Amino acid sequence: QVQLVESGGGLVQAGGSLRLSCAASGRTFSNYDIMHWYRQAPGKEREFVAGISWSGGWLRYAGAVKGRFTISRDNAKNTVYLQMNSLKPEDTAIYYCYADRYDYWGQGTQVTVSS
Repeated sequence: QVQLVESGGGLVQAGGSLRLSCAASGRTFSNYDIMHWYRQAPGKEREFVAGISWSGGWLRYAGAVKGRFTISRDNAKNTVYLQMNSLKPEDTAIYYCYADRYDYWGQGTQVTVSS
């Protein structure tokens, strides 16, 4: 069974940075498999943030984060990262890692941006 463990969330002031990590284990991933970051703010639906294939050849960002967030992966560590810069209060949410091949979500990590 696949396991996804997110880490790196926390409280940061507006304009600050955080780096989230998603460590995957338990199953094999191919270069074509895609890992995603989603987020869910209080009272809102879960929304797509960014996605990357394990090959790095497929890359997507939501418009709200483009230019501020960078998704990357380390195949040797089976880990996907989300570098978040210039954070805004509206980025406050629980951030989830998602492996679409296995339709599996991580437990989430809380990101809170204070104004």
